[in-house]
Amino acid sequence: MSVACGIECVLVVGCIRWAWKRCTYIGNNDSATWPAATCEEFEPVPRLCRTILAVYEPNLHKPKFPPPGGYRLNPDWVVKRVTYEQTSGQAPPYLIYCDHEHQEIVLAIRGLNLLSESDYKVLLDNKLGKQMFDGGYVHHGLLKSAIWVLNNESETLSKLWIDNGRSYKMIFAGHSLGSGVASLLTIIVVNHKDRLGGVPRNLVRCYAVAPARCMSLNLAVKYADVIHSVILQDDFLPRTDTPLEDIFKSIFCLPCLIFLICLRDTFIPEGRKLRDPRRLYAPGRMYHIVERRFCRCGRYPPDVRTAIPVDGRFEQIVLSCNSLYDHGIISIEKESEKAFARLKEASAETTTSPPKVQRIERLKTLEKEHKDAIERAVSLNIPHAVGVGEEESSTQKEEEPMEDITFEASQKHDEDASTSEAQGSDGRTNWHKVVEKLFIRDESGKLRLKRESTGPE
Repeated sequence: MSVACGIECVLVVGCIRWAWKRCTYIGNNDSATWPAATCEEFEPVPRLCRTILAVYEPNLHKPKFPPPGGYRLNPDWVVKRVTYEQTSGQAPPYLIYCDHEHQEIVLAIRGLNLLSESDYKVLLDNKLGKQMFDGGYVHHGLLKSAIWVLNNESETLSKLWIDNGRSYKMIFAGHSLGSGVASLLTIIVVNHKDRLGGVPRNLVRCYAVAPARCMSLNLAVKYADVIHSVILQDDFLPRTDTPLEDIFKSIFCLPCLIFLICLRDTFIPEGRKLRDPRRLYAPGRMYHIVERRFCRCGRYPPDVRTAIPVDGRFEQIVLSCNSLYDHGIISIEKESEKAFARLKEASAETTTSPPKVQRIERLKTLEKEHKDAIERAVSLNIPHAVGVGEEESSTQKEEEPMEDITFEASQKHDEDASTSEAQGSDGRTNWHKVVEKLFIRDESGKLRLKRESTGPE
């Protein structure tokens, strides 16, 4: 009897300890050891949040729901606005904005519309391990949406970049669902510069606001120099490792689902998560906005911390009543504006004395952090992770041209790309083999889909 009572006491104490650790875990813990971000690198975030919010406005000349201080955009610089009717459900609405003040060409994509059936179809079009791309796994539906956007807007974007002297930055920004489309669109553009007139990698940037987990860990680390994820405190989506369809099937019982996920993840070792090549993560470098502390009431002046984490990459679900509030683009825009104002005040204090961190030194620090993260991924045996030396040698090779792929053909392309015949020896997509499967050259030398050809293959 005494032995049974002892075992029961141990179990009770263990359960109480687990419940205490889970209930006291807050978003602040995810970035407790990260360094602070600088004013220069965080400056585009509130501005791009307002650009994403502008997608929701049908007329920027007479906005109905402007944020505090307005959108601060020039409506005459809006090049193109695409609605649900124009996308035919293949992608969320977006707009193209040519910001001459900051010398940027911005493609901003809105987030999930709970009343849009097409947005749910994009999210549901995925299974773990269904789509392999560039040596890793990505979300199948979001990749198809990114390909659709690129095929429809590549001519417009390349013309804008060339007409403005080939010096403007190419910015892709998105919130929630749109963040996944923007992230995968960035990967395609970086690997196929010819699609946008040859824009170099150092001029391409992506800002994924409240990002969805859309790519495997090796890709998330590999493209951390061009993709930046912005997360507000306890946002649930970057931490939710379950397939997205399970979340939206249970949207009305989200707290119950999150609790069950926490209980399940307790018994999954960290090493097993890292070794799973199909597990998807939030992309790129992380910018974590923190404004709440444990056992303290109210909100505090927000801090911004940044890093490229490999292990412990927002794996813990936060049991918080603010998980949904922190996901909203309005909340993120408001808090990022406060955080930027605070960083700006701190940087203004150094105007009379040399800054603590010189700009060139900060750029070298960012490059070193990226290389260290890649080496860390290799040391942890992350599937398909490639070292810095191997990555630099592969980027020096001549890029393979990516032919135009229609939306109907992209589904066949995705299936072929996931097979071993359409992959190279290193697991990367071999575009030459994919093109050979999809197209055939006619007598004039033009590529045509095989199903359109009347002659024998």
